[in-house]
Amino acid sequence: MRPFSSLFALLLSGISALGQTIQATCKALDGHGALLTPQTVATDTTNGFDLGSVPAMGGGTCTSDKPFYYSANLPEGSYRVTVVLGGDDAAVTTVRAESRRLELEKVATGAGASATRTFDVNIRYPEIVDGIPNHVVKRKPREFNNFDWDHKLTLEFNGERPSLRSLRIEPVREPVIYLAGDSTVVDQDVEPWAAWGQMLPRFFAPGVVVANHAESGETIKSFVGEQRFAKIFSVIKPGDYLFFQFNHNDQKPGAVSLEDYNRLLREYIAKTRGAGAIPVLVTAMNRRTFDENGKITNSLGDYPNAVRTTGAETHTAVIDLNAMSKTLFEAMGPEPAKRAFMHYPEGSFPNQEKAIDDDTHFNSYGAYELALCVVEGIRKSGLPLKQFLTKDVPGFDPARPDAQSKFSLPFTPIQIKTDVTKVPQT
Repeated sequence: MRPFSSLFALLLSGISALGQTIQATCKALDGHGALLTPQTVATDTTNGFDLGSVPAMGGGTCTSDKPFYYSANLPEGSYRVTVVLGGDDAAVTTVRAESRRLELEKVATGAGASATRTFDVNIRYPEIVDGIPNHVVKRKPREFNNFDWDHKLTLEFNGERPSLRSLRIEPVREPVIYLAGDSTVVDQDVEPWAAWGQMLPRFFAPGVVVANHAESGETIKSFVGEQRFAKIFSVIKPGDYLFFQFNHNDQKPGAVSLEDYNRLLREYIAKTRGAGAIPVLVTAMNRRTFDENGKITNSLGDYPNAVRTTGAETHTAVIDLNAMSKTLFEAMGPEPAKRAFMHYPEGSFPNQEKAIDDDTHFNSYGAYELALCVVEGIRKSGLPLKQFLTKDVPGFDPARPDAQSKFSLPFTPIQIKTDVTKVPQT
């Protein structure tokens, strides 16, 4: 991999229609970046447009009637991304990073107008640099073609006529929020699945960055065995945070006993503090399990209470997503709550041959509402993190969820599943 400039920008102009030969000059504003043309595509050694997407260019903007992607080869670490959005036509642009991490939500620009936005993003490699030869994270098959584990940063520009004027990426050193958990936290890489961890970056201003290491099918014990904690502790530094949310798989027969669960929670709380970082416990959200009176029933055993007890006894902050999700889902009601979960009739998505009826996993709306619960938990916890929360989202009351009818995020087409009915491991 060739070295990548620490500071670069691209200014795109003078382009013909999609699919035709493009004649454009891409000028590096700071003098350090390489000259780019719209014919430049991302490879293992070059930066450029990715996934076969090339936007139309003209008047100093990059615009498309479909999502487009830009990828840059970068060293592992945290980066500050500054984009100037907008074009000749009115646009509403949503920006995601890597495996559908929500960074900027529906930034509206009028015709000829522009808007500058900045966000921070973390990229990681599977290699673990800790002096142990050939030490890598033991990834699942689905992770080998996953943007979260490759050696580049991929940005998605999506929405209504998504438009980009310029892009700047520079390395930063700042507190990192590491997330450890299962498929209810992970960066779900394909529509229509989503989890709260990939929505969380949208709610933080520059100054802190989210690094979501959660993976489907994980327990706190498998997170140890697959070297996922080893990866985090090879890069964690004083002032960082480590959020833990395990339960959905731990409680399964033969998975992780309560005794082992408590022991591992305490062990990794101590390791986090030993690294100078701050541990935060998150109780797992409820499943969609209602009784005849419209109340959520506990399908998670004694594990949420174990987290609360461990938090109290170790003086560790606890975000009680279990309690907040109970309030949230009961406020929605048994049938309306389906709109937050993976419930879709046959044919709702390409290649969907069967109905999806899943009371554990979430779509974007459900994941977004749960992320708001986590944000509210951060606000009430007194954690220093709350100073970095964006100012455009006021306090959230789980008893008053956002109306699903008013919620929308643009559909991202990357890595579409051939069988959308296949349920990811929890």
